[in-house]
Amino acid sequence: MPLTILSGSNLRELLHSLTRDEIRTLQRNLSEALREYSTGAQDKGCSATYQPQRTAITRQNGCTTLFMPATTGQTLGIKMISLQDGGVAGCQVEKSGYDGNESDSGSRRRASNRNSVASLSSEMSDLSVGSSQDDGGSVSPTVTTGSGGNSSTDSSTLLSGCVNQQPVIANVSKTLGAWPGAGTRDTSPRGSVTLLDGESLPFALINAHELTAFRTALASLMIFNKRKKVRTLLVFGAGTQAYWHIRLAMTLRGDEIRRVYIVNRSFDRAAKLLRDIYLPENSDWRGDVKFSAVSSDFGDFDRILKEHVRKADAIFCCTPSSTPLFPAEFLTSREGRQKGRLIVAVGSYKSHMTELHPDILRDEVDIQPPHRHFHKHTRRSGVIIVDSLDAAIKEAGEIVQAGVKPNQLVELGELLMVRHATLNEDGQSEEKSLVDWFEKGNVIYKSVGLGLMDLVTGGDLVQLARARNLGTTVEDF
Repeated sequence: MPLTILSGSNLRELLHSLTRDEIRTLQRNLSEALREYSTGAQDKGCSATYQPQRTAITRQNGCTTLFMPATTGQTLGIKMISLQDGGVAGCQVEKSGYDGNESDSGSRRRASNRNSVASLSSEMSDLSVGSSQDDGGSVSPTVTTGSGGNSSTDSSTLLSGCVNQQPVIANVSKTLGAWPGAGTRDTSPRGSVTLLDGESLPFALINAHELTAFRTALASLMIFNKRKKVRTLLVFGAGTQAYWHIRLAMTLRGDEIRRVYIVNRSFDRAAKLLRDIYLPENSDWRGDVKFSAVSSDFGDFDRILKEHVRKADAIFCCTPSSTPLFPAEFLTSREGRQKGRLIVAVGSYKSHMTELHPDILRDEVDIQPPHRHFHKHTRRSGVIIVDSLDAAIKEAGEIVQAGVKPNQLVELGELLMVRHATLNEDGQSEEKSLVDWFEKGNVIYKSVGLGLMDLVTGGDLVQLARARNLGTTVEDF
């Protein structure tokens, strides 16, 4: 059995060469796997009830390593990733999110998902997506002084390619902004993914650093693809996750996007990402979209942050933050709910971490009767979308800290399953209210990651790599 090895550089070369059609194919395959994951039927190889439990260990040096096994029924795989996060030494085995034996847990889990979707469909039947003002001409002030001091502003539009309102003119890197050099702060996990065939023989070994970010963005953009309005994007973070959310969004729907705002606490990393986005070789996917970035050390940061959040049609949070990235009232106030947004949080991965203020989630699941004075605001859906119900209620800091209950969570695969089941003969969904919410309502998606994602997408990428003669092949491994 030959073994294909994809190093970090091999994988980057492959991912950068993908066409829009190839990305869509990868996304469809991952979508099908997530749909099977949520069915609860063990005859489906990707079902959650068929997935092995994962384990984490923290060594004495504070480095946490996560072991994530997965199976599709035909192939097996395990992802091992490590991150220096200062944890307490010890070992923890994943446990079910519910009490009871394994089969009882699975049935309760499926029942919870069904109840969540049923409740969502009921609430969405009278969903009213309020009208909102057009954000197409998003205007930001030009600051005439440097960061950190008093500033004077006017209403002119930001220059393309600027950080903290100033042009980026430093040396251009060769890393495309997603892979910081030695000595820079990079919180993306490192490790590998091993893939085995039906006879348990290894056929691939993949560097996990780039794969993790790519497959996470691939899943996030399943919802993004369905949104009606994506003119203005706001991205928190300037690392690998942020890069791939931006690049895939631009590749899939770049002709509809007008502005991309990047917010990062480090000026240097924000500038680095923005410089690299404007490299000539990125013009094909960058197009004519205007990019700008701001860091938290800028003197007028709070006001600009509020403007960016309010203007955004989609918000991607890609940081390992332990504190909320912006105040809840930016989205929960009457002004904040005047239009629906897609809000994606993928950066935090432990229960004490949170990118979104818990009040944002509490507000979304708090169903209230319509109020005649608030007819222009976006109705609450009553649910938060997650990639895995079991993992989210234990690991997602936003979910844990907000006290969101399992019946207020809906798996992404569950929504895909409902949509698949309700398609009529013309291929149109009969759940119009649900579709309206998905396309125009307020949608919050929290992802903590699944080994299944790495297994499915990694397997597809290995096939593409072999077709392109990329990577190293070890015969008769």
